[in-house]
Amino acid sequence: MDEEYDVIVLGTGLTECILSGLLSVEGKKVLHMDRNDYYGGDSASLNLTQLYRKFRPDKEVPTDLGRDRDYAVDLVPKFIIASGELTKILVHTDVTRYLEFKQIAGSFVYRDGKISKVPSTEMEAVRSPLMGLFEKRRAKKFFEFLQNWRDGDPATHQGLDLDRDSMKTVYEKFGLEPGTQDFIGHAMALYLDDDYITKPARPTYDRILLYTSSMARYGKSPYIYPLYGLGELPQSFARLSAIYGGTYMLDKPIDAIVTDADGKFVGVTSGGETVKAKQVIGDPSYFGAEAKDGGKVRVVEEGKVVRAICFLKHPIPGTEDSDSCQIIIPQNQVNRRNDIYIAMVSSTHNVCAKDIYVAIVSTIVETDKPELEIRPGLDLLGPIYDKFVDITPLYTPTSTGEADNIFITRSYDATSHFETVVEDVQDVWKRVTGTDLVLKKREVEVQG
Repeated sequence: MDEEYDVIVLGTGLTECILSGLLSVEGKKVLHMDRNDYYGGDSASLNLTQLYRKFRPDKEVPTDLGRDRDYAVDLVPKFIIASGELTKILVHTDVTRYLEFKQIAGSFVYRDGKISKVPSTEMEAVRSPLMGLFEKRRAKKFFEFLQNWRDGDPATHQGLDLDRDSMKTVYEKFGLEPGTQDFIGHAMALYLDDDYITKPARPTYDRILLYTSSMARYGKSPYIYPLYGLGELPQSFARLSAIYGGTYMLDKPIDAIVTDADGKFVGVTSGGETVKAKQVIGDPSYFGAEAKDGGKVRVVEEGKVVRAICFLKHPIPGTEDSDSCQIIIPQNQVNRRNDIYIAMVSSTHNVCAKDIYVAIVSTIVETDKPELEIRPGLDLLGPIYDKFVDITPLYTPTSTGEADNIFITRSYDATSHFETVVEDVQDVWKRVTGTDLVLKKREVEVQG
């Protein structure tokens, strides 16, 4: 503890571990600490004992759930979008050598009281009950327009300007029904609410292309998932950091963030010892979200997410017995402002015992009865063997950190994938180093 470091990183969540890995590769001297005795922070995957200790400290773990070590239950449900930014980082850093990926078997969307598969092939699209015959023709024209768009070729623009015209204008140009707009905006562009409709169409165009290219990559669904759970991701970046000389300390309670007379970062105190560094990066829980010592609060709450981790003894009804899937319930379908998501994985992914399925239902909290808000999702699961409900505040830093060298990451949001996590990584990286994060292109291997 008596050495001086370039950067101290607090918390071993995915955001922090990617940053410490990348900083170590750049030759920075990094010390990474966590108050927990396991990796992952809020984005950890827990075994049965840890899960029950967290949610039901007074209850014995049921014996019919199988072996403790067969479980790696994600606290935050997210999938990796195949052609997305996290994939690029995994490949660029070669962290893929520590991980094995499997496809998520299907993506589904809720409409008019039932679930339908998001088509993954031309054939499925033709047969899909999500649209009538004429609407399918209109949608086909819309998708052809997106695929054929070239910025420099006005002949492909059909009189539209993606940077100026709203998505509403684009939908209307092709005469798409509200149900189809819902499907495109929520099941493909993966927006959580409808704010995007009145904004310029460019980001939606980018998101639809990301979805379709990810879908084309491995078929079935646009998502991949690491064997043994999402907690493998931060651990793999921690290994990368360690190879490049990063130091890791788990089970280290942080007593204080030390600053000088001008409020600039000096070091971190743990167990009565202070370790010094030029900069600190950490998750919100170390900076006022849970500060006990009257320390300075450096984060603000921007809302809450409710998540229910459910153990099932059967696949989700209506999903063609998929061993894994995502189900999106667009907000319009259930009179909400935000979508409800269901993410389901199983023993195929080495995250639970055989014949157990883990489904996580989540949404952004809108009322003072969050558990009632996820009811439409819970109702789709069939009988639930056991359920763990967590209501988590979403924190965001109050300052950029450039003035005091204290750089704080954001809480894990309600989105179903890691794109916003990578945006945060890129944002913090730029503030910490003063340069953009640049990545190389390669491919990821996925099991069939």
